[in-house]
Amino acid sequence: MTTPSPEPGSRPAPPEQIDVHLAADWRQRLSAVTTPMRRLLADLMAASHGAMADRFYGGMLDDPRASRFLNAHQVRERLKPALQRWLHELLCADAHDLEALYAQQERVGQVHARIGIPVDLVGRGGRLLKDGLRAGIRARAGSEASALETIIAVDSLVDIALETMTRAYARSRDAAGALDGSFRLFSLIQNIGTERERQRALLLAWENTLIYALMAGQPVSSQGLLISRSEFGLWLLHKGMASFGDTSETREVNAIVMAIDRTLRERLPTAATSAERRALLDELRASADAIRNLVAMMFDGIGDIESGRDALTSLLNRRFLPTILRREISLEASSGRQFAVLMIDLDHFKSINDGHGHAAGDRALQHVANLLMENTRGSDYLFRYGGEEFVVVLGSVNEAEAMAVAEGLRRAIATSPLVLGNGERLALSGSIGVAMQDGHPDYERVLARADAAMYQAKRGGRDRVFLATAATPEPPGIRALRVAPTGP
Repeated sequence: MTTPSPEPGSRPAPPEQIDVHLAADWRQRLSAVTTPMRRLLADLMAASHGAMADRFYGGMLDDPRASRFLNAHQVRERLKPALQRWLHELLCADAHDLEALYAQQERVGQVHARIGIPVDLVGRGGRLLKDGLRAGIRARAGSEASALETIIAVDSLVDIALETMTRAYARSRDAAGALDGSFRLFSLIQNIGTERERQRALLLAWENTLIYALMAGQPVSSQGLLISRSEFGLWLLHKGMASFGDTSETREVNAIVMAIDRTLRERLPTAATSAERRALLDELRASADAIRNLVAMMFDGIGDIESGRDALTSLLNRRFLPTILRREISLEASSGRQFAVLMIDLDHFKSINDGHGHAAGDRALQHVANLLMENTRGSDYLFRYGGEEFVVVLGSVNEAEAMAVAEGLRRAIATSPLVLGNGERLALSGSIGVAMQDGHPDYERVLARADAAMYQAKRGGRDRVFLATAATPEPPGIRALRVAPTGP
């Protein structure tokens, strides 16, 4: 269970319009908490809310599935204090606090949906909390009748809070599912024929590399030949699987790719003779043919494509950014392949519009978009985030690789001036923030860290790259995608 805790300068996103029937139910349950009950609950919270948080998170951490969402540091530093505040606000509220209470449960449900926490874990958390509250109430109540009355009131408050969270959870998951479906239709491909041929060429390039390595007769490492690490393999992992969805074809392609890599690791070191290498090559090429046929079927199955590109730059617009980040987080959790987010802001862009006109500003954005496309891999995602800002999502990279890509992009922008219609050369530069995925399941966290790093690059003099660390301060009043900073 998570609880949002707004930071200074942030404004929480407004909740959905309060359901009238649910609001009436909330009001009735809040009114049922009498003044003596409130005093008892306030004493209980003051005396034992820390112990209840320990019990709650101890029970949650017993489930192996919770390890993706919880770790000891998060529990100690952020989650326990957040849970304690949530309990106090829920149990000590009155009917005047209804709107704030409702909005808080909505936000918690939205966070749970965004990070994909199983809803049954949330239900278990509620049960653990109620068990602890019942024991604490019985120990402090003057009589069994008073304890029973208070327990009934507390149970009903926790239940309706969980119900409100679950409603928000279901809405958010439905919306995310619809967006993911739109993304698969869109498929990141505007020209299906071109993309089909490009992937055929990349697969053939891997095959040619394999032929040369195996037939040259020289010692060779399997690591450099793995198809999953080739340009085709990276496209398949980060774009192909996301674009085409979970189908029998994508599952079979993925299985063949894993089988090829396994065969290379197991048999290449012992394939000493030319006959052995030839046999290995024939087997792997047959697998490549199977992949080629399946990929052709995947492309043939693409229907109408929804628009998801920025009209000016032809990069992706931010509509599908949550879909991409959720998938990369899932990949990181299942395969250990880390990813990075780059936030790029063109320096002094307002002066371009003011001094040379908006047409020059548009050309500058198009020019930078082309530079991004030329200096990234086919498996990377490029977004126009808004205004003069761009986002790049780099899959399967470590920190050194992400920083090298970011520095390459900075250098490409700085050394490629825009030539205006009158022949004038307009110098450009960009400030780039880099954030590595740190294992947190909420995609907004890595975006916020990249955003904060980009601000640090600007404060440091612009035209530079800054890597987000745990100590990187967040800028005040962060923009639209940064809704209320959340709990775990």
